[in-house]
Amino acid sequence: MLPVKKNLTWPRRRYLLLAGVVCAGLAVVGIERWTRPPTPEQILARWCGAADRSIAIAYPLDGTVFPPELPAPTFRWTDSSGADTWVVTAGAEGSRAVSNLLSQPRWTPDELQWQRLKSSTAQAHGGALVLGLRRADLSRVVSFGNFGFQTSTDPVAAPIFYREVNLPFVEAVKDPRQIRWRFGPVSSTQPPVVLENLPVCGNCHSFSADGKVLGMDIDYANDKGSYALAPVKSETVLDSQSVITWADYRREDKDLTFGLLSQVSPDGRYVVSTVKDRSVFVPMPDLAYSQLFFPVKGILVVYDRQSKTFRPLPGADDPAYVQSNPAWSPDGKEIVFARSRAYELHGVGSEALLRPDQCAEFVQGRRQFQFDLYRVPFNGGAGGAAVPVEGAAGNGVSNYFARFSPDGKWIVFCRAKSFMLLQPDSELYIMPAAGGPARRMLCNVRGMNSWHSWSPNSRWLVFASKANGPYTQLWLAHVDASGKSSSPVLLEGFTAPDRAGNIPEFVSAEPQAIATISARFVNDESFFRAGDAFLLGGDVAAACAMYEKALAANPANARAHHNLGAVLGRLGGRDDQAAAHLRRAIEIDPALAEAHTNLGAIYAKHNRLSEAMTEFEKALAINPRDLRARLMAAKCLVRMDRTDSAVEHWQHAIRIDPALTEPRLSLATVFTRKRQYAQALEQLEAAARLGGDGFTAASALAWLLATCPDAAIRNGPRSVELAQIACRAPGAPQPLVLDTLAAAYAEAGRFSEAVATVERMLALAGRGNAAVSAELNKRLEKYRAGQAWRQE
Repeated sequence: MLPVKKNLTWPRRRYLLLAGVVCAGLAVVGIERWTRPPTPEQILARWCGAADRSIAIAYPLDGTVFPPELPAPTFRWTDSSGADTWVVTAGAEGSRAVSNLLSQPRWTPDELQWQRLKSSTAQAHGGALVLGLRRADLSRVVSFGNFGFQTSTDPVAAPIFYREVNLPFVEAVKDPRQIRWRFGPVSSTQPPVVLENLPVCGNCHSFSADGKVLGMDIDYANDKGSYALAPVKSETVLDSQSVITWADYRREDKDLTFGLLSQVSPDGRYVVSTVKDRSVFVPMPDLAYSQLFFPVKGILVVYDRQSKTFRPLPGADDPAYVQSNPAWSPDGKEIVFARSRAYELHGVGSEALLRPDQCAEFVQGRRQFQFDLYRVPFNGGAGGAAVPVEGAAGNGVSNYFARFSPDGKWIVFCRAKSFMLLQPDSELYIMPAAGGPARRMLCNVRGMNSWHSWSPNSRWLVFASKANGPYTQLWLAHVDASGKSSSPVLLEGFTAPDRAGNIPEFVSAEPQAIATISARFVNDESFFRAGDAFLLGGDVAAACAMYEKALAANPANARAHHNLGAVLGRLGGRDDQAAAHLRRAIEIDPALAEAHTNLGAIYAKHNRLSEAMTEFEKALAINPRDLRARLMAAKCLVRMDRTDSAVEHWQHAIRIDPALTEPRLSLATVFTRKRQYAQALEQLEAAARLGGDGFTAASALAWLLATCPDAAIRNGPRSVELAQIACRAPGAPQPLVLDTLAAAYAEAGRFSEAVATVERMLALAGRGNAAVSAELNKRLEKYRAGQAWRQE
């Protein structure tokens, strides 16, 4: 056993506290009452001297500072001693201790106990001692553990606005209606929901310093760059009049823009955001960290709410860098942002969000991407020279998400090995606002520390962490005048067990300042976008429901009619409904080429070939490069015995996209039937080089090289090589490729192998099928006679 005094590290005045709480606790179970106050050493030696320090306090953490408004927390511990009964005593030096006898390793003080504890520990350091006992012998303490805490005299005095998200993030993206926003003070057991059932994705938000202006990233009117700005009221309204779009900045460039991590200025006049952006945006398999998201391109642009104009911020508008994650100083005179050299990924067009295959080097961990913090003067939007922030740049790690304390003294930022946002190793660091050595904050807990915000009085920091599992929870830490933080307090009831809390922000307002937020900008386009998101995620039923809502809001939405018709056409059994929606889409917008193509496909499916061709021709008149319409038209023409017209469509398709194999195979079939073997060979050679169709091109080329009546075309050895490749291709139909392989063996003079291959075919497919068996026996007769097979 370890001597107690060697394990307890409190100063002597805290031993006096322990003496009192141990006496109170032992009195609870009736072990002993002291007739005169013992010394601390007598208490601990008598009752804990033979006990193990095997109680580990899980929560609260040692050194926690509680805000005065916080509801009673749940004290939790683990005990490996075999104890089945516990005495918890807590209090401050010189005050009456609170004691409880428990049968479970947790304790939530009642309201009276908690008020007594907060009152006593606001004047002096407090502590709690947990003693483990066994019911069989309550006279012996078998385990103990302790921690210290205090209640601050600094109130939080501001509510928190934050978002609750279902995980993994890909599910939240598919159905953003499940995301909800809450708003309330830390005294809440769970703040009320003020915004939910938003059918479009709402994301980062920010408030002006006085809490009177709210800004929020939204998707509106088919524009990912949409951003809502609205005055904060009890019934806050986000309507179409309050929506701007970052895509309006240099729209003529035709660059896709999302507008990332926008921030309202302290005075509420300006908003700064990353535009002309491109980001890695990839779902990941880990539930806790189910998204890899960080920008690799972008500049900072400022929107002026008075002049309603956009302009780049000089010093943070260099396209050679990605400039993102801006934060205003409290006086609005400068902006600190994260910067890194922009990275151009190979084979990427104009898309703003990169797919996993486009950024595999990041997804697979082969490449890091690190940010430095820079600062730039605002100067009313005139900007200036950007300079690195001392202590948060050039340090071999990624620095991001800077936040100034409202009193202007400090900057708290995140530091991780690489990337930005949602990083498992993200920790909080604090530095003087002017720059200087950065200190790791004592409030960090395991499992990501991020999304932080300062209380208006600069004494509390709220942040998000995954310390207790994949569903992010909100924590609160006290920060004193010297920038030293306490162990954090968990805001236990703030997030539902099946939701991740993120983007918490203190708002300088009364807790009743926001009762509801109404998203009145939601219109048919919002539902249409939601339908597209569901469709992308594979939820066809939900997609149809959203398209129907879009049509209920606006029956003249041609794209909603089209998408609903296209989806219904793929479901089977609902072709009449599908065709009706597609015809309505065409009535509203005759130039909607896809609607003509999909309506033609339904007609072709039901053998209404002339009507199908009419629709395909209309689609191609609108968009001659519509490959799907061309290929479907060619198939339709073949069924109508108009093969020459089909050839024209296949050739046109190849001119549009030389990498297509399907039209090349179709052309080869036609050329072979016309005995134009050289042209057939040309198309099959090209299809085989492309290799995008598995076994088909290799098998077709091998068959032509083995069986062509033109000796100049035949090539036995190469035919064998290609046939063997076709046989190894995944999903290759064995009878078909074996027939080709046998013909190739015969052309190469390997007749015994040809015979063996046909016999294998007979075993696989010939027996029981008289027609197939007869055809194979013809082949077998030829090969046994030492003759190759020739196609007719």
